[in-house]
Amino acid sequence: MNLNEIRKERQKWFNWKNIKPIYDALEKLKATNPKVTNYKLNDTIEIELDKSYESEYADLIEDSAKLMLPWRKGPFKIGSLFIDTEWQSFIKYNLLEPHFNLKDKIVADVGCNNGYYMFRMLSQKPKKLVGFDPSALFYMQFSFINSFINSDIKYELLGIEHIEHYEHKFDTIFCLGVLYHRSDPIASLKSLYKSLNKDGELILDTFMIDGNEDICLTPKERYSKIPNIYFIPTINALKNWCFRAGFKEVEILTVKKTELNEQRKTDWINSQSLNDFLDPKNPDLTIEGYPAPKRVYIKAIKN
Repeated sequence: MNLNEIRKERQKWFNWKNIKPIYDALEKLKATNPKVTNYKLNDTIEIELDKSYESEYADLIEDSAKLMLPWRKGPFKIGSLFIDTEWQSFIKYNLLEPHFNLKDKIVADVGCNNGYYMFRMLSQKPKKLVGFDPSALFYMQFSFINSFINSDIKYELLGIEHIEHYEHKFDTIFCLGVLYHRSDPIASLKSLYKSLNKDGELILDTFMIDGNEDICLTPKERYSKIPNIYFIPTINALKNWCFRAGFKEVEILTVKKTELNEQRKTDWINSQSLNDFLDPKNPDLTIEGYPAPKRVYIKAIKN
């Protein structure tokens, strides 16, 4: 697989009619040479701007950000502008952070969205940080935030199917909220396995259903109004997938139901959110009648 040819082809995405205005606004913003006095990698990624710079360019910053709707992962604060994203992503990150140490490691985030988790990871001082996501919009959001932070994070417009062909392997791979979008989850896990160094770790979360059997739910059309959901396993079925992919150790970190304080509609998305996806008479069910979203978080080790 020639990744450079794929990269070259995907650069053309920036000329799509829905992306080109964002690209142009971002180039205009970069040309202002953003003046940042400090940034904080806390629950809210907070960027403090030079007062005179913000006074001059606040409208450009806000207008650029609003071109990039919907904002899913976050939140972010740039100067006085607060981007109240759909997901309170710090809930997931803070849940996972006690279970990993990224210092001096080569790290990938597969399905990285706008890079919120990677920006948070910078505080652990990894050796290298690479994000994979084949979304031009999310790439633009990442570039917008990174124009202020100026990190050395590498963002690839590539997907999970490309990672095993990447130029190097990884010590830690995050794959959060991706596996249920894959029609062949075991093949995806095998690809992640091949992409790890010896003793490398995969940190993954996915939708799950309760039960002790080795089975999974296969939605007929949609799950929680999401069209591209293929398999939702029990924990035992997920562990079996991991073992079949080659992993020898699988640790269940936690199980968590998605709550309305974690995923909700805000002014920074232009669509429905979790409250619209649940049965209005029974929030334990999706609108289609399936069990409401619950996630399992695991760590799998390559021996």
